[in-house]
Amino acid sequence: MKTPTHWKNKNLISCALYPLGCLYGLATALRLKLHTPEKVTPKVICIGNLTAGGTGKTPTAVAVAELLQQRGHKPYFITRGYGGKLQNIIVDTDKHSAHEVGDEPLLLARQAPVVVNKNRYLAALKAEKNGADFIIMDDGFQNPSLYKDLSLIVIDGGFGFGNGFCIPAGPLREFLPQGLARASALAIIGDDRFNLARRYPRKPVFYGRMEPVSPPDSRKNVVAFAGIGRPEKFYQSLKKLGFNLLLTYDFPDHHFYEEKELQQLITTAQSLNAELYTTAKDFVKIPAALQKNFKVLEIKIVWSEPEKLADFLINN
Repeated sequence: MKTPTHWKNKNLISCALYPLGCLYGLATALRLKLHTPEKVTPKVICIGNLTAGGTGKTPTAVAVAELLQQRGHKPYFITRGYGGKLQNIIVDTDKHSAHEVGDEPLLLARQAPVVVNKNRYLAALKAEKNGADFIIMDDGFQNPSLYKDLSLIVIDGGFGFGNGFCIPAGPLREFLPQGLARASALAIIGDDRFNLARRYPRKPVFYGRMEPVSPPDSRKNVVAFAGIGRPEKFYQSLKKLGFNLLLTYDFPDHHFYEEKELQQLITTAQSLNAELYTTAKDFVKIPAALQKNFKVLEIKIVWSEPEKLADFLINN
C-alpha cells in the first residue's frame, strides 16, 4: 500500500478512524505481552520502526551489517521474505527470484547472508548454525518470537511519527510510549524536522542520510516509478540530483510488476525521449530481459558518526 495522506496530520478522516487505531494498538500490546521471546547465542540487533511505510529500514540494515563487517564480525540477516514463496532458506542471488524470496532479501543478500523465515526464531537458529556471530533483523520490532538484544528504531526525519495515531487512523504500528520504551536507540534518517532528538532525550540518537552510491549523470529528462512506502522520497532524491522529472508513477509497496505495466512505462519514457528510473527494490522484480530499459538510483546510508554507532552496536 501507499502511505495514506491522512496519516500525516490529524484531520476528519484520521479522527474518525481513531477508535480502530486504538484497537490495533491494544492488539499489538496484547500480542507482545502474551508471548515469551526465545533467545539464541549470537547477538540479535533489530532494525525496526514504529510506523508503517518507507522509513529506510532495509538500507539501514545494510549499513549496520557493513559496520559490523568492518569490525571483523560475521552478521546474518533474518527476514520474513514478504511476498516470497520459499521459507527457511538462505538466499542465493544467482538462484532465487523476488517471487521466491521477496524483494528486500535480494537487496540484503548483496551485503551479507540472508535467512528467510516467517518464524524469526527458527531463522536465527539457522543463521547461528551457519556461523553468524551477529543477527540483524530487518523489521520485526513488533514480532515477539525472538529475543532482541538491541533494537534500533529507524525514523524518517521528514515524516516523524505522522499524526501519532495507530493504523488505520495513522502510521503507528503500536502505541508510541510502548514502542519507545522497548527501543535501545533511534536512527534518524534525513533532517530531524520534528526535533525528535530533543523530544526523546533519554534515547541515544544516531543520524544518517541517504546518498547515491555512485552519483549518476544528471540534467536529463526522467520518468520515474516506485512501489515503496513513500515514493515521493525517491522522486525528491532525483530532483536534488538535478534530473528533470517529467512524470512519476506510484505503485503499492512490494508490488510485483506485470509485463504489460513495464512495457507501458518503457513506451511512455521513449515517447518523451526520457530515461526510465526506479529503485533497487523495484529493479529486482523486473524480468532480466527487460532490465536493460531501466536505470536504478542506488542509495546508501551515510552515518554522521559511524564509529560511535559501531561501538554502540557491539558493546551494548
